[in-house]
Amino acid sequence: MTRIAVFSDVHGNVGAFQAMYADSQTQRVDEYWFVGDLFMPGPGAQKMWAQVMAMHPTVMVRGNWDDLLVNGARDQLVIDKPSRRFFSVLAHYTAARLTPAILDTIAGWPLATTKKVNGLTVNISHNLPYHNFGQKLYPTAPQDNFDELVPDDQADMAVYAHVHHATLRYTNHEQLVVNPGSVGEPFDAWPRLQRDLRAQYVILTVDEQGRPAVDFRRVDYDHEAEAQRAEKCAVPYADLYREQLFEGRVHTHDQELLARINHERGYDQQAH
Repeated sequence: MTRIAVFSDVHGNVGAFQAMYADSQTQRVDEYWFVGDLFMPGPGAQKMWAQVMAMHPTVMVRGNWDDLLVNGARDQLVIDKPSRRFFSVLAHYTAARLTPAILDTIAGWPLATTKKVNGLTVNISHNLPYHNFGQKLYPTAPQDNFDELVPDDQADMAVYAHVHHATLRYTNHEQLVVNPGSVGEPFDAWPRLQRDLRAQYVILTVDEQGRPAVDFRRVDYDHEAEAQRAEKCAVPYADLYREQLFEGRVHTHDQELLARINHERGYDQQAH
């Protein structure tokens, strides 16, 4: 029997990540799969990277925010609108607390990979196997979209992330599809469910016959301590990060709000 902690979308949230890792240790997992988006907008940087490396993940795929970090740090983002300047400012802040070698490593992660566990074949990607952004795999998206996670019909199941919703569903051929949710930034459009802002991840257990079982985990952590950590570290947009932590709302694509903040705080001049 193999027990795998599957996690994604940490987004620099140190407190959530530490809580998720501590919980996984109590569950005696055998390995870790990371499904993208490690940094930004939270304060996590070098120490978080060291902890992830100490976990020795057997899967690491590249998310869209991983690309934003690398491209922003290398001045390869087109900063033609407020949200792109938001990404640029966060990328330069975070990259200054990492190393060029770490950025090179992240840039080299694949968009998708396949793992065999006790005979079970699992396709793994941050979003779709051919690109790591977009809303095509939102939980309420058309059923046919999820078939693209197993385009060759060779896999028994698929794991994806990106949309920050813990999800279990099937393809049209009834291959299992699992999203572990988000460690650091869980979403839910339904107000009562959005109140649950605990760190999310999955333990995937595969028995000797290759039969999977999925345990959706939710782990509490100190949100106030995390907000104060970001403020102490002078993370850009720390007030927006605090709002995200306590209300589950993000303003990543709120161009009007970001335009005002960028202008008032001088971020327009910092972005490049």
